[in-house]
Amino acid sequence: MEHKTSFLGDYQESRTLAQQIAKNHIAPDAPERDLNHTFPSECIRILGETGFMGLIVSEDHGGFGAGRVGFTSVVEEISKACASTALVLVSHAIVTKAIELAADKTVAKRWLSDMVKGHSLGAFAVHEPDSGSNAGAITTRAVKDGDLYIVNGSKFFITSAGEADLYLVLVRTASEKSPQGMSTILIEKDNPGLAFGRLENKMGLTSTSSREMFFNDCRVPSKNLIGKESEGSQVIGQTVVGWGFFGAAAISAGIANLTKELSIKHAKERMIAGQPIGVHQAVQFMISDMILGYEASESLLMSCAAKADASPDTAAINGFKAKLFASEVAVDATHKAIQVLGGHGYCRDYVVERLFRDARGLMLHFKTSEWLRQDIAKAALGL
Repeated sequence: MEHKTSFLGDYQESRTLAQQIAKNHIAPDAPERDLNHTFPSECIRILGETGFMGLIVSEDHGGFGAGRVGFTSVVEEISKACASTALVLVSHAIVTKAIELAADKTVAKRWLSDMVKGHSLGAFAVHEPDSGSNAGAITTRAVKDGDLYIVNGSKFFITSAGEADLYLVLVRTASEKSPQGMSTILIEKDNPGLAFGRLENKMGLTSTSSREMFFNDCRVPSKNLIGKESEGSQVIGQTVVGWGFFGAAAISAGIANLTKELSIKHAKERMIAGQPIGVHQAVQFMISDMILGYEASESLLMSCAAKADASPDTAAINGFKAKLFASEVAVDATHKAIQVLGGHGYCRDYVVERLFRDARGLMLHFKTSEWLRQDIAKAALGL
């Protein structure tokens, strides 16, 4: 395998490299990882060797320096092999970007070099049992105590929980329950007072080590604050919203792409009464829908990513649009693929069954489809 750690100016080059890695090193064991809920540690190691764990980190810090167009291209190819691995990569990328943008210099120096190489893994923790997609409703508190913050509370459905070495955690540092009272802080895995719950037995995306996190008088150095106090909304906006939603959209687009390819292949090869099933109009209609759905979602994703690269202030609304459309297209495509494959599509021996389960989860991750529809409409209405 060829190792490349410098920026690839043409994003098609990095996409081709990601495609090769995905096919040769990530896809072969994906079914087994899914079945056993195994975290893709070896995949992360390989992605680190090629530099993709520093995909959106600037070249000054040893990363690729990719924009959103390059980022989504790579994530889409990885997701065609394993959506769980792609989601772990996206979560990690969010933390690296936060550190680069707003961390204390000593903290950035300590972590970034290892993170871009995949030697240390990052994850972010925003959602709580009583907040869901409404980050403004979080209750996890961080109280200043000298040179420390004392953190108490919990987070749930955290990707890479228990596996990541460093967590970007959204906390409340002011008493008022508003976005102005929130901050972001980095908490290390082995920090006393941090504990992890059981592995969630999810329907799909089973290799992401989704767990709850508990903070019980967790003492964190104040230098681990990302940005300033009460700037948590801005940090999350620049990273989770500004980059993560594009990553989530790319995972859905990758699922839709692979689903289309597998359905076409099956329709050509599956013979019934001496004819391939692809001769039947009902099958043709479903494949046509998959082709159009994928191409539309891919076009929208690339258009939104390019707009956000050109005007970062538009990243939120463009990310919302791309994520909403791509996630729903992926669910529709995988649903139709199971019909095309018939009974085979309902069996774990065939990939589309896993793709359907993974696709369904992407309608919930980051923000639900309903919440995104509301955000998009409010922006259009000026509300």
